[in-house]
Amino acid sequence: MSKKSKGSGSGKKLKERRKKYRWNNKWFTRRALNLKKKSDPLEGSPQAKAIVLEKRQVEAKQPNSAMRKAVKCQLTKNGRQITAFVPGYNAIKFIDEHDEVIIECIGGIMGKAKGDIPGIRWKVSKVNDQCLNALVKGRIEKGRR
Repeated sequence: MSKKSKGSGSGKKLKERRKKYRWNNKWFTRRALNLKKKSDPLEGSPQAKAIVLEKRQVEAKQPNSAMRKAVKCQLTKNGRQITAFVPGYNAIKFIDEHDEVIIECIGGIMGKAKGDIPGIRWKVSKVNDQCLNALVKGRIEKGRR
């Protein structure tokens, strides 16, 4: 036996009930309370500028065995420090300390880490306003700042 109202005048009660139980859905709660913007260092934006503090290597998760290249950087908009993955073979050589980089989401499931890189949710796309991919492929040379 169903506990829902079923009469011809039950629309208001059904509407109120739906309004109440929507809060049990975690995606609705996150959207309604803007929790993504509050917890996200990029504050909801797709990209952000950052200054490189140090280069580091992160060990890949099991069963892979590799040292993934990453940079620890500080966002210019709010001063938060994050670690960003550097994609591309020998791409880390084009990044120095105190360089300005542009960080974007790495594209993992539900905004989390992707693949075998533990705890890293961002990647570097540009270095000193030059595309990192073009630098790696040798299409352009790194400019001075």
